[in-house]
Amino acid sequence: MKRCIEDVYNDMDLTCKTFPGDDEVNPKSYVNAVASCKPGDVAIIFTPDDTHFDIALECINKGMHVMVTKPIVQTLRDHKILAEAAKEKNVLVGVEVHKRLDPFYADARDRARSALGNFQYMYAYMSQPKHQLETFKAWAGKSSDISYYLNSHHIDFSEWTLAGIARPVRVTATSSTGVAKARGMETEDSITLTVQWQNFNDKTLGCGVYTSSWVAPKSDVHSQQRFFYMGTKGEINVDQGHRGCTVSQDGKPFASVNPLFMKYTPTNGDFSGQNGYGVRSFENFIDACQTINDGKKTPDDFNDGSIATVHTTFQGTAILEAGRMSLDSDGQPMDLIYENGTDIDPIEIRPHQF
Repeated sequence: MKRCIEDVYNDMDLTCKTFPGDDEVNPKSYVNAVASCKPGDVAIIFTPDDTHFDIALECINKGMHVMVTKPIVQTLRDHKILAEAAKEKNVLVGVEVHKRLDPFYADARDRARSALGNFQYMYAYMSQPKHQLETFKAWAGKSSDISYYLNSHHIDFSEWTLAGIARPVRVTATSSTGVAKARGMETEDSITLTVQWQNFNDKTLGCGVYTSSWVAPKSDVHSQQRFFYMGTKGEINVDQGHRGCTVSQDGKPFASVNPLFMKYTPTNGDFSGQNGYGVRSFENFIDACQTINDGKKTPDDFNDGSIATVHTTFQGTAILEAGRMSLDSDGQPMDLIYENGTDIDPIEIRPHQF
């Protein structure tokens, strides 16, 4: 924190209390942290994927509003429990999926919904360089995988874009292996989820292909991020990693930068990245919590797509869990089950019977 914040920007007070202390290791320290808070406070959870559920539930039961990084949880069962707890405690629980605030993605979503007709096809790719395997070696392949970590972005984009238009009905997963295993890590290098979507209005089918990898070479961007979307009336290409701005500097590698996400360069020594969508994702959630605490709105008011709430993101969790189930079953397709022909929230995942 000192190196990245205090030493870079003017007047940034880093005073805080940590749970556990800097010289302690305690996986249950979140219990003490939550006990020090009060109802109406906000918890922001950015921890390994398999810890999200326990920490979030502890916070919800305290009466706190909660933002959890994607994926909010790893199973449909846990997602349902959090949703029920949030409703009982009347708190706002959301997923931090900042691509919803990327102006390119937001515009693509609105164009798809308003002008491109029924869903036909989408291909999405997202990667990080292979040195990330070392960064994540404590949990990679043990408690989560690259699909949960990166495919969650574009799967959420699909769920958000296709809300009320189409729903996912089948998931099949395949993988690439070799690089991680050569480093002693039992995990996939790349994971591809093929998702069959069914359009509501005429029961026609569309196909989404989502690929994520953490064995990419170093390049001009930390994370390659792009997608192609086709509807029955048009198509869109978005390359999130390349926005037309490149930087060359002595002693540093050539880089394509995206200050729309986060502007790290200070202005006259001051932090000036408040308008980046990486910052606004948090700001919007905090503002929403404040309006709830002030009695001006209720948590249900934010189920309109303005916040990725726990109540509006069941499909994403179901797709990711079904993908893991498919991989663990040698690629067997998994069907997402709904109560009826119009429901949008899956209630169960079943192996497909041929």
